[in-house]
Amino acid sequence: MNSQFDLLFEDDADPLTTTAPVVAEAPAISSATVPAPEMPSARRILTVSELTGQIRALLENRYVEVWVEGELSNSRVWTTGHMYFTLKDGGAQLKGVMFRSAVRALRFEPRDGLRVVARGRVSVYDPKGEYQIVCEHLEPEGLGALQLAFDQLKQRLSAEGLFDADRKRPLPALPRKIGVVTSLDGAAVRDIIHVLRRRYPNAHIILRPTRVQGDGAAQEIARALAAIGQVPGVDVVIVGRGGGSIEDLWAFNEEVVARAIAGCPVPTISAVGHETDVTIADFVADLRAPTPSAAAEMVVARKDDVGARIDRLAQRASTSLDARLRRHESRLQAVLARPGYAGVQGRVAMRGRHAAELTHQLRQGLRARVATCERAYQALRLGLETFDLRRRLGGVRTRLIEADGRLAGASAHARHRADSRLRSAAARLHALSPLAVLGRGYAVCWNADRTVVIRDSAAVATGDRLRVTLAQGELDCDVINRSHD
Repeated sequence: MNSQFDLLFEDDADPLTTTAPVVAEAPAISSATVPAPEMPSARRILTVSELTGQIRALLENRYVEVWVEGELSNSRVWTTGHMYFTLKDGGAQLKGVMFRSAVRALRFEPRDGLRVVARGRVSVYDPKGEYQIVCEHLEPEGLGALQLAFDQLKQRLSAEGLFDADRKRPLPALPRKIGVVTSLDGAAVRDIIHVLRRRYPNAHIILRPTRVQGDGAAQEIARALAAIGQVPGVDVVIVGRGGGSIEDLWAFNEEVVARAIAGCPVPTISAVGHETDVTIADFVADLRAPTPSAAAEMVVARKDDVGARIDRLAQRASTSLDARLRRHESRLQAVLARPGYAGVQGRVAMRGRHAAELTHQLRQGLRARVATCERAYQALRLGLETFDLRRRLGGVRTRLIEADGRLAGASAHARHRADSRLRSAAARLHALSPLAVLGRGYAVCWNADRTVVIRDSAAVATGDRLRVTLAQGELDCDVINRSHD
């Protein structure tokens, strides 16, 4: 028995009487899955949350997995990593959400206006009462997700100039150290080593193993490229793997690998898959090889070929020199055969004899000049030896010591005389000092304010106050009586 929720919702239809067909994409639900509600005998009032929860349960149980086709609109990835979007067509639209774990698995960048096919379950967002699709998988309509991601990354890196021909570096003619970034488990590493050993046994191979497929392989390849680029003396790097599906080769279509190849400090050869396989790494690398074996052949030339080329060049140089020498000899014979050059050999011989004589005279003149300079040097050396600087310094030192002694004696005598004169002047000054007179019992009499010395008793009157200075201290006195002899 079907419940009323198995029917299509139409504005002009009664859900209790309409018998419209069930939606084709959704599997039918039996009454055992969703029991038919019994007709209540009395009115039952539901809250909004209760009604929304019942509707959500019905939708989630009925539309467990659906595929929906539409055009992306308002797609945005939030800081939480979740993506919210709207699927729409000409007649309706559907809200959608894709959680962070599913977003990380996307191989392409979702953009507004892109027609996609979404797989997920239908649910209800309770706070707004909106039904939505919780998307678990998203792929472009009519174009694989991997191909779309490939085209998007290729377009972005090309716009940045990573594919430009002017940034491609030439390979060294005969590298001494060759770096190889690949897996140890594949046949590519064996093919590369076999070719290098066969064509160039003296080559030094630096192998940096890494995973070349699966989750996290792109990051490992990028780290391996960065590590091998820092090895001192590495001249060229081969990065690649054997053939496989597009999923197996996808690590070489990741942006992190492309930028690691572009940032490698030495020329890089991309050798991924077979000749028909094309990856982003092929466009970024300095040179693309159809296979790993071909990459090894490009890196080094056969040692025998190099030796044969050297022999051919040496033979060509020898032949060219012989021919040029014969041409010059022929020209010389032709010039000597001319009448104007008759007897030229005799004249050359005479010029040579004259040059020899001049050379002999020049040597004799130089020897005489050197002998004169040698005699002058010896005379100067003897004069310097007679001029004994140490003896002269000794005489100067003796005179300095004598002068220092005389100066010290004169200074002591002058100091003694000055001291005697100072003592004599001090004695005379002491004898004339009024303090010495006071010491012999005399006194000085002043008026009250010590401005006038009293020499005559007529200068004071009875009752005046006087000050008397003694050898030790002063006296304040009052005049009681005065006499004048």
